[in-house]
Formats: sequence, structure tokens, C-alpha cells
Amino acid sequence: MIIKSDKSSFQSYLTDSSNYKGNAEKLFMPESIQELKELVIDCNRKKTKLTVSGNGTGLTGGRVPDNGFIISLEKFNEILNLDEKNKTVTVQPAVLLNDLQSFVEQKNLFYPPDPTERNSFIGGNIATNASGARTFKYGPTRDYVNKLKVLNPNGEILELDRNINDRSFKFLKNFNIKKPLTSKNASGFFCEENLHLIDLFIGSEGLLGIIIEAELKLIDLPKEVFSAVAFFDSENDALNFIEESKTLSFNNQSIIGARGLEFFDEHSLIFLSKDFPNIPNSAKAAVWFEQEIIRNEDEIFENWSFLLEKYKYSADSAWFASDPKDYEKFKDFRHSISWKVNEYIAQKNFKKVGTDVAVPDKDFHDFYFWCKKLVSDSNLHFVSYGHFGNSHLHLNMLPKSDAEYKTAKENYYLICKKTVELNGTISAEHGIGKLKREYFELMYSEEEILQMAKIKKHFDENLILNIGNIIDPRFYEMV
Repeated sequence: MIIKSDKSSFQSYLTDSSNYKGNAEKLFMPESIQELKELVIDCNRKKTKLTVSGNGTGLTGGRVPDNGFIISLEKFNEILNLDEKNKTVTVQPAVLLNDLQSFVEQKNLFYPPDPTERNSFIGGNIATNASGARTFKYGPTRDYVNKLKVLNPNGEILELDRNINDRSFKFLKNFNIKKPLTSKNASGFFCEENLHLIDLFIGSEGLLGIIIEAELKLIDLPKEVFSAVAFFDSENDALNFIEESKTLSFNNQSIIGARGLEFFDEHSLIFLSKDFPNIPNSAKAAVWFEQEIIRNEDEIFENWSFLLEKYKYSADSAWFASDPKDYEKFKDFRHSISWKVNEYIAQKNFKKVGTDVAVPDKDFHDFYFWCKKLVSDSNLHFVSYGHFGNSHLHLNMLPKSDAEYKTAKENYYLICKKTVELNGTISAEHGIGKLKREYFELMYSEEEILQMAKIKKHFDENLILNIGNIIDPRFYEMV
């Protein structure tokens, strides 16, 4: 067990990519399950708060402690088993997403979930039910978790298996919360009729136990991918292109079948222009899209070309991937905007004020322009981009002063309020953590949050694990 007591030696564990900052007494790095188990049991007996630290890529303060001890599982970083026949891989929680994807792809297998930050820990991905661009076709992390081993505060190791029916837990009998009418949601505990226990732990942000092992589902690696970035002189044309692409992708008669549809507004393109000088100056918006090619490559290209021309894309400046190198460049383009926003807020020393909201498809266009007008009328600099295939908006306000930061926070509240009014979700993929608790209370009633607090206390009676995530601590005093 590695233990660090000098705060200067673990300062980097006291923040994350949102620039949320916290405090802790010590950092523990267990090197075996037994060491971890003994530490957790001892802290549970003494009622010492424990925060499990991911790799710092989160955007909600979830891995940042407000007090107590930090547990880093970074030594638990092995890929334990690959079953090529059954297409599964078993991993420890600190395996990096990038390492996992590279490893299985060498065996012609594919792990579809693709959160923007590929240096994230798989355990953190599971804890937040992370998703990304390919969620449009493949769904979030939850859909690829077959089994979990979870350590509870009392030292018990739960072995959860999606293939074993364990849907009869009495403490879940009356668990019932409303679900947003969106294709993505990472706001609070998962709930559905006949809830499987494994799904309760996925997305619970470490409140119910510590993930120590996971078996993940894989699929065959797509052989070829058609990938492109198209620029438009009209934002409406770009949005309408996405809308028709979505419709065609879900039409079995159509040869178009996108696996990702990502949008970038004019401000985002300007923000990226230094790093990508071939972005055309006239562009008001861009769409990055890709499709796996199984057959009929020429026909697929012709159909996309027709659709692009219909919505007046800038043919001379479009980027089409011609080899794996281009494909990687396009991924860098997609991910760079998030990195640059995080870099900006760190330099200005503000907490991130960026939306992670999604609304029903039918409301998305009006909602998008409502959000842009709200922020524009406040005279705030901002960039907007996101997974528009899932009606999922990342609008990041970039304040330059304390007064602008205050205005940005007020706008954020109004955007979350509007989202809830439209039966949307305040967090489609990043989770709630500590930064979004006040908005979480817009989305769920007191009774619904108390139901979650009761479930938390069922697994963690002494309330030691990741306190402050999702649920405001005052709710625990009410149950």
C-alpha cells in the first residue's frame, strides 16, 4: 500500500478537468484487493469518508474529495482475460479506455463506447455510464457491461452478472423515478421496471460500491469506416443535414447508416482555427460524420454526396478520410474542442460552465437556438458543439471575469430549467458529481431523490463512499 500524507504530493488528485477543487487528508494506493478491502473495512468502522479517484478526466468534480481520504485504484490496471470466441474482455478498473480499445482491435474486435477523453479509466466510464459520438448507433457504456465485481463498505464483494436473474431485491420494490424522453441520460440512479442490480451500479458514480473488475461485451471490428467533416455556410443547413441523416440512419430501406453525427458551431471553428488552419473562414458550422462500410462503398459515398449537396455544403473545403491517418486526424479534430475548453477554464481559474443537456428530438432545434440567444444576449463568449445525432448539446460559456462567471452560472441554471420543462436530462453523459447537484434537484422531486438516498444507505449505512456525488448530503439526514 502506498500512502501519501503530504498534500503537496497528491495535489493533482484534488481537482479534475472541470477545475473543481477539493481537499483530503491522505491518499491511499492499494496494490491488491486484500489491501483495498482492509482499508475500506477500517474506514467504514471509523466512519471515515472515502472518495474513489478516477484518472481526473471527469467534468463534474465526481472524483474530487471534499474531505476524508482518497483511494486511487491506478495500480489495478490489468487486462485480465480476452475471450475471443465469446467476444468478451475482463479488465480491472484503472485500464485506460485507449489501451483497451487498441488491445481488442489488434484481435479484430471492437469496444464501441467512445467517451471523448480516451485516457479515462474504464471503472470511471462504468461509474458514470459514459458515452460519446458512437452512442448514436451503439448506445452508452451500460450496454457493454456483462459482469461486475463490486466491493461494498462492509468488505463484501458483490458479483453481478447480467445473465443471472437478480431482479427481486425488496429494497428496490418501490424505486420509481421519472425518466427523461431522451436517448441518453447520466443523471442519477438508473431505474426501469424489473431493474437488474448491475444497472443500478452502472452510473451510480461510486455511491454504492467500488468497482474492482468488469467483464465487457465486444463486437467484431468494422473493416472500413467512411469518415468526413463537412463545412456549411449556413447553420440551418448543417442542422437540417443532421436531421435528415438521422432519419435515414434509422430507415432500414436506406443505405445511409451513420454511427456518429457531431456538430460544431462557428465559434467552435474559430476556437479551433489555430490548430486546424484549413478550416474555411466562411464556415458557419461543421458536421463530422462516419459510417461503417460493409458493402456497396461507392453507393454509400454517392448517397452521402447527394445529401451533402442538398444542404449546400462547401464542396471545395470538405475533408474526406482516405486512409487511417486521416481518420485519426478527424478524431483529433472532434476531441480538440473539449481539450481546448478545459485548457481555457484552467487558465482563467474558473470552474467549467458547459452544458451536458439533451432534450427530445422534436424540441431540439428550437431549444438549441433558444440557448444560443440566451447566452448571446448576455454578451458572453461561448462555443457550442455536441452529439447532435442524440439531440445532445455542449454549450460552453467562456467567462473572462468574475462578473461574467456569475452570469454564465445564471444562464446555466436557466438552460437546465428549460431542459427539464422539455422532459430532457441535465446530464446526458458526464454524470452529476458535485458540480451539478443543484440542477439535479430541478430534474427530480424531493421524494425521488429520497428514494435514491435510501438505496445509498442500504449499501453504505455509514455513508463513507463518494459523499457529495449526485445527492446533496442533507437528503441522507431525511431518511
